[in-house]
Amino acid sequence: MTGSPAGVQDVIDRLRDIDGSLPADDGAAVFNRMYLEVTERVAEGLRGSHTFHDDAFMAHLDVAFASLWLTAYDAAQAGQDVPKAWAPLFERRATPGLLPVQFALAGMNAHIEHDLPLAVIATCRARRTSPDRPGVHADYEAVNGLLAAAEAQIRRSFLSEAGRLVDRRVGHVVHLVSSWDIDKARDLAWVNVEALWTMRPVPRLYRRYSDALARTVGMTSRCLLTPCL
Repeated sequence: MTGSPAGVQDVIDRLRDIDGSLPADDGAAVFNRMYLEVTERVAEGLRGSHTFHDDAFMAHLDVAFASLWLTAYDAAQAGQDVPKAWAPLFERRATPGLLPVQFALAGMNAHIEHDLPLAVIATCRARRTSPDRPGVHADYEAVNGLLAAAEAQIRRSFLSEAGRLVDRRVGHVVHLVSSWDIDKARDLAWVNVEALWTMRPVPRLYRRYSDALARTVGMTSRCLLTPCL
């Protein structure tokens, strides 16, 4: 199943389809599985629990956000060029010596620091609003809270696994994954929302900044995907 999802349930269906089609230890599958859980939580928040200020805006953002991951995945599966922010994950998805936590964090790095700002901009444009509108930043923070909860769960699982391994090399992985901080990533992503929104009247500068952002995010992912075992 390919193509752009029309709604949140379409996103969930696509993520489940991907999850069922890949080996569990595939690097792309590791991230996709975590992202499926986050998306299901967003769907719950949109079903009347008053999690968000503007459910329509958040539903649109959820689809725009997920579409960037799905586009990257579909390109990789088709043997086409993958967006630079996502290239490291797909290049190293089967690399020996990498742990699931590394794939998960590399995916989160690409999705939060690169895709999320672009999705916020696209959603604001489509809905004729702006990042400055009351409630937009609060809803952004609400989604980030769901991502942070998933990331914390992954880290706890990894540390439990590491505690069972009598191997000094695990310490290198602990140091590596501890170097990426989701709170700082979320804060930086919002700064990029503000920067990109300001650059809209200058398309050339907007494109150059977006391209540079993709390359920088990809560089961080490559570091997170350093084989340590």
